[in-house]
This record gives sequence, C-alpha cells and structure tokens, in this order.
Amino acid sequence: MSEFISRRDFLAGGAVVAAATVAISRQAAGQTGTTVTTTSAGVPASNPRGGAFKLLYAPHLGLFEKSAGKDPIDQIKFMADEGFRAYEDNGLPKRPVELQEKIGQELRRLNMAMGVFVAHGDFAAESFVKRDPAVRDALVKEMHAAVEVAKRVDAKWCTVVLDANDPKTDVGIQTANAIDNLRACAEVFEKAGLVMVLEPLNHWNHPGLFLTSVPQAYAICRAVDSPACKILNDFYHQQIAVGNLIPNMEACWDETAYLQVGDNPGRNEPGTGEINYRNIFKRVHEKGYAGVIGMEHGKADKSQAGERAVIDAYKEADNF
Repeated sequence: MSEFISRRDFLAGGAVVAAATVAISRQAAGQTGTTVTTTSAGVPASNPRGGAFKLLYAPHLGLFEKSAGKDPIDQIKFMADEGFRAYEDNGLPKRPVELQEKIGQELRRLNMAMGVFVAHGDFAAESFVKRDPAVRDALVKEMHAAVEVAKRVDAKWCTVVLDANDPKTDVGIQTANAIDNLRACAEVFEKAGLVMVLEPLNHWNHPGLFLTSVPQAYAICRAVDSPACKILNDFYHQQIAVGNLIPNMEACWDETAYLQVGDNPGRNEPGTGEINYRNIFKRVHEKGYAGVIGMEHGKADKSQAGERAVIDAYKEADNF
C-alpha cells in the first residue's frame, strides 16, 4: 500500500461544525463526566480524548505499515499506541463492509475518533456545477450511500469534492448551480447527523477543478447555509493555491469543520517543507479546535525509520 490514498487513485478504482462536532462533544462529555464547550462553529473547545498530543492528528492506513504490518486493525492499534487519537480513511467506502465494521469496532474499543472518508469526487466530471436533475439525483444517491458507510465507523464528516470546472459556463452560474446541488445533498446529511466537508484542491496538482480556495468555499458554505455543509481546509493545497494560511483560516473559521495537513513541497510530514506547522497548530489550539486534523501526506523517508520520523515530526510540531 502506498503511503496515503490519493483521491485520484481512490476515484480511479470506481467511477467546525454544529451537528457533527456537537455529537462528538456530547459523547465525550458522557465518557468523561465533563462539559465540553464549543466554538461558534460547533467545534469542541477542549480535547476530551487525551493522548500524546494536544490535537487530534489522524494517520491513515499505510503510513506506519512497516512498523505495524499490513493488517489494517494492527495499524490502527499502532496509531493508538503512539498516542494518536483519531484515524482518517479516504478509501473507506471501497473497503469490504466486513472490514469497515471491524474498523468501527476497533475505533470504539480504542476510543479513537473517525475522521473523513471520501463520499464524492469525480475529477473528470462537471457534476456539481451543472443544472441537471439527473446529475442531482445521482449525487443525492451517493450521499445516502455515504450515510450507511458513516454508520459503520461512527463518522461525523465525509469529504465532498465539487469536481471539474465548466469552461463554457460563467463562474457565477456554476457557483449558483453548485449551491443548489449542495443544498439537496445537505438535506440528506442533516437528517443523518453527518457533515460533508468541501475540500478546495490546488490548481497545480489538480488543474481544471472548480473549487480551489478556502475563501471560495466559504462563500459557497455561507450560501448553502446548512450545518451539514462546511469546509475542509487542507493547508497543503492552500499553501499552493493562495497562501496566507493563518489569516485565511481565521477569516473562514466559522464555516470550517475539518483540517488536513501536508508540507510543501513534497506533501510529506511537517518539517520537510516550507510551512511552519508549529505556529499553525498553536493557533488552531488557541482557537479551541478539538476536531480532527487529517495527516493526508506521505513520508519523506519510506523506511521504518522514516515512519518514526513522522511521529517525531508531529511531537515537535505539537510542542507549543
């Protein structure tokens, strides 16, 4: 298995938030006997899960395979043993249902939070930007399927990519169509207590996509106006797309439900590129964020020693 499952690879095989985070905070409060306060976006203002880190960093399958072995459950156990209290799995819907259920059981046993999985993304399609009832019906059907996946692992968030840009249609019209389609999808998720997080992807790695920046996602989420439609801010993509990472994060904070990281260049662990993740994590912590931070990156050194270097990199970045 590769170090991380890219959305492009995942899709090739097949075709901070109110409801969700409040549910997690209530569950945690019940487990600890404490009251968990939230930010204006619904993000718990304290970390109820403990562990070796101040924040809920979430590794994925393959990141520690040389240390833990190929078995997914063993890898999750290794993550917990190293102090990680969350797990992320882009490719979860494509895994056998039996494995999904086993992953859910193990996360519950270890008291680990489930991060995102990819509910939708088709890099070649112009889906969300189209005004087409058949396309909308297909999107809604995908969201119903995502709800069933989420139930197996107690997921509160799932990633939605808005797919390709339509170069023949004005961006304003595309935006309006995307808002209408997202409102239809949000109706499904609101009833299920699941939140779709829209991820802007950079134009360098993924040319031709519609959604490229967090400020653009912010305007769309404000217009959709649903607790089930929020932003996934991946700092790797945003460093390439627009930069200005901390100010943009803060300006869009009330519509942000999920964070992901990867250094640039290289898309590897913090400290291997130009992004000052210690400062970012410090600010995120100061803002009271206790949601999941997905480790959506590879590792600079592919050996077992490189896996230890990833863990050490997070301990260093988390040392604020």
